[in-house]
Order: sequence, then C-alpha cells, then structure tokens
Amino acid sequence: MSILFYTAVGLIAATFGSLVGLGGGIIIVPALVYLGPMFVGQTISVSTAVGTSLAVLIFTALSSTLTFVKQKRVDFKSGWLLFITCGPGAMLGSYTTQFVNAKSFQLSFGLFMLLMAILLVLRDYLKPLNVKWHIQRSYTDSSGNTYHYGYSILPALIIGLLVGFISGLFGIGGGSLFVPAMVLLFRYPPHVATATSMFVILLSSLMGSFTHFTLGEVNLWMVLGLAPSAIVGGWLGAKIASRLSSKKLLWVLRITFIIVSFKMIWEGLVLT
Repeated sequence: MSILFYTAVGLIAATFGSLVGLGGGIIIVPALVYLGPMFVGQTISVSTAVGTSLAVLIFTALSSTLTFVKQKRVDFKSGWLLFITCGPGAMLGSYTTQFVNAKSFQLSFGLFMLLMAILLVLRDYLKPLNVKWHIQRSYTDSSGNTYHYGYSILPALIIGLLVGFISGLFGIGGGSLFVPAMVLLFRYPPHVATATSMFVILLSSLMGSFTHFTLGEVNLWMVLGLAPSAIVGGWLGAKIASRLSSKKLLWVLRITFIIVSFKMIWEGLVLT
C-alpha cells in the first residue's frame, strides 16, 4: 500500500509541478502530512515532510530540466543569476523550519497555498509590465516566433532571495513564485519561465535538501519511494507542457489548492 501511495504522489506531484513550473512540493507536503498516517502507517512530522519533499524535488527538477534543455527553453544566464541568492535563501529557509511549530506551519502553509491558487487564477488575466529593463533577451520558438523579455540584476537577486527562502521553508521548490514573477515582471515567455524556473529549482533544492538532511529532517526511505515516479512525472510534465494546453489541468490544480488551503487554514486556526 505504501509503495502505491509513494508512486501515485510522486507521479502526480512531479507531473503537475513540471507542467506549470511549480516543482511539485506543494502537493507532496500536504499529501505526506495528511495521507501519510493512512497509507504509510505512521505520522509524518511537518519538518520531515518539508525536508523529504525538497529532496524529491531534486529528481523531479533534474528530469524536467534535462527535457527542457533538449527543447532549448532554459535561459541559463538568468537562471544562474537567480540562483546566486535563491540557493542561500533556500538554505536559510530550510534552517528556519526547525523553529516553526506544526500548528503555525499549517496556518502559514494554508495561506501560502491560497495565495498560489489566486496567482494561478490571475495569471490568465494579468498582463506583463511594460518596463524597459537594463538587460534584454530574446527567444525564438520552434515555430519561428520571437519573444523579447528582460530583467535587471538587483530586482532579480531580490526575487531569488525571497523565493529561495520560501522554497526552503515550505519545501515547495519555488517555481510557484518564480514563474508568475518572471512572466509578469520581466515578460518571460511562459515556456521559458517554466523551464528556467525548473533549472533554478534543481540547484536550490540541492542546497536546501542538504540543510534539511544535516538537521535530520529527510526520510531517505520516503525519498526512495517517491523519487522513481517523480523522475517519470518530471519528464512527462515537460513533454505535456510542450504539446498540450494546460488550462484544464491548471483548473484542477487551482481547485485542489483552494480545498487543501482552506483545510490547513481551518486546522491552523483551530489548533493555534
């Protein structure tokens, strides 16, 4: 039963995560906390769920990043720039997790998931800012369409630090914030934003996972159970992202986020 549980969670989380650039941790963490006792037979602490999730994200991000690299959609220059602050931010957030009690975490994570659901809804209606950034980039897709976008170093570094901290704290990878920020602030083409986000997630999850591991917050058996299907899901999500519209899947994700967020917010308020 536990093997089937790990396989299903890893596959679903990684597929959705790779598809929209989330990373999948925002699905893995509540799944381990809420469904773990039923399918694994033991209560999984929040810190262990976060640390384990971030470790699994290494495999998800690696799988999808390799696929995106083959599709030539990863902007390595901006990716490395974002990682300069995202990596240390992920380590700081991972270290902070040990000081957050389970009750406060449920409320905070629930509010965060609700924010993500709102962002996923608004991303279809918000228009990118028309700002002339200092560094200008261009991308030409397989159909010959050319897109122009840009960024400035300081805003990119600030966003990297904030996203990295939240990534390490919640074990969610950071793509849920990176993608809307890159699309709305810097006018990245969505596919480039998703692909570059997964590359940064790969690097930052390595650093964040190391911190969680040193704190004893990574369950290696769970990582081994989740990783194989997460690798498949990372590849599958990247493939789907290049061929199909993700609107219907996004609505499933939005509704799921809202339901889980209300549950976690309610429990956080009741238990606090």
